[in-house]
Amino acid sequence: MPEAILSLSNVTKQFGALLASDNVSLDLLPGEIHALIGPNGAGKSTLIKQIAGEIKPDSGDIRFAGRDINDLSAVERSRMGLARTFQVSSLMPEFSVLQNVVLAQQSVSGKIFRFFKPVLSDASLLEPAMAQLERVGLADRAHMRAADISHGERRQLEMAVALALKPRAFLLDEPMAGMGPEGSKRLTGFLDGLRAEAPILLVEHDMDAVFALADRISVLVYGRVIATGTVDDIRGNEDVKRAYLGEEA
Repeated sequence: MPEAILSLSNVTKQFGALLASDNVSLDLLPGEIHALIGPNGAGKSTLIKQIAGEIKPDSGDIRFAGRDINDLSAVERSRMGLARTFQVSSLMPEFSVLQNVVLAQQSVSGKIFRFFKPVLSDASLLEPAMAQLERVGLADRAHMRAADISHGERRQLEMAVALALKPRAFLLDEPMAGMGPEGSKRLTGFLDGLRAEAPILLVEHDMDAVFALADRISVLVYGRVIATGTVDDIRGNEDVKRAYLGEEA
């Protein structure tokens, strides 16, 4: 088995009486999509925040690309190649679609404090930013404000921003949220091809997408992983059916 690009070992996080992460252990292997599912309030987004560096676990270890990252900031983890998209869009709405991607390019290049006027004539930033927009199907929206594009297009833009970070792994927090059937179908196809570039830890409620995409699935209930396995393993797991899937399986 190849070495995991991302691994969590006994990660625990408590907020008062709420045990949000209860000794969570899981990993992400090269070339795979590992889906994290569970009911609302199970602790999925809290776990993603701990991996991304927004909040620190009370105990346990998180390793990325062979390195202990417990003490690294979110920015440092991003620069290592850990790219995240959000359950609620985190784009800068008053900036153009292109500018949002250029900002991500700047963060990788270390030129984050440069002003936009010279940046927008800098081919070393513009060309790769446009290439990512073309890849996600937004090249014709490059000069529109992010606030003026549709919800589905904002999700596409988040993917372009994540791709601009030259990721070694993706953390995707409900990328299908708010998208209609056609948008979900297009994004599912895009993510299916993306795993060869960088593995994906996918938090998602759209079970059709999860079952179509996932190589492995972990099920989180009340902060604890109750099962990990293939799609067939999870579909047939009685504990998972009772806790989450019900008739969906």
